[in-house]
Amino acid sequence: MLEIWGRRTSSNVQAVMWTIGEIGLSYERYDVGHKYGGNNTPEFLAMNPNGLVPVMRDGSDSQPVFESAAICRYLASRYGCEAFWPQTPALRAQIDKWAEWAKSSVAPAFTKPIFWQAVRVPEQERDAAKLAQSVELFSRLLSIAEAQLKAHSFLASDTFTLADIMLGHLLYRYFTIDIERPPLPLVADYYKRLCESPAYREHVMVSYEELRA
Repeated sequence: MLEIWGRRTSSNVQAVMWTIGEIGLSYERYDVGHKYGGNNTPEFLAMNPNGLVPVMRDGSDSQPVFESAAICRYLASRYGCEAFWPQTPALRAQIDKWAEWAKSSVAPAFTKPIFWQAVRVPEQERDAAKLAQSVELFSRLLSIAEAQLKAHSFLASDTFTLADIMLGHLLYRYFTIDIERPPLPLVADYYKRLCESPAYREHVMVSYEELRA
């Protein structure tokens, strides 16, 4: 059975848990990090010396894996279907390039510049102009997804893939925080379709009230 260390309100944990939910795997998850603590103990640091969540073990005798994208790729490679994560390198690369884009370009432009400013920074300390600028820059990235969605039902193809996990887990927070969002109708429709997934509703549409300043 999979073991996952990480709190439900961690965006990176949510990506892993959504992957687990979509594939339909059994798991045990432990609340670690933020108000729960436990990520600076010798036992946890032996699994991840960075002291960050998530961490995964696939069986008690397996080596721990940290970094959410690495965990998701492992799960997709071992347990995912061909459409979700192709075994042919050339086909897989077409999915992976969009998964990597979402992880390395989109997520950093959203999490701290926008989500932290709108939710985790006290209201009196927020820089409204800087936040608006960050939203504008982020919308330029989402416009790339908007163009993709003109050609495909999902981000990388006409079927749901790991690339949608990497982008889609950010959208619940993007569409529910109190900010002005430029119109991107295809991204908005894509988000609505993701919300129809039971795994998305369970693992991603999680209240972030405990994170508020």
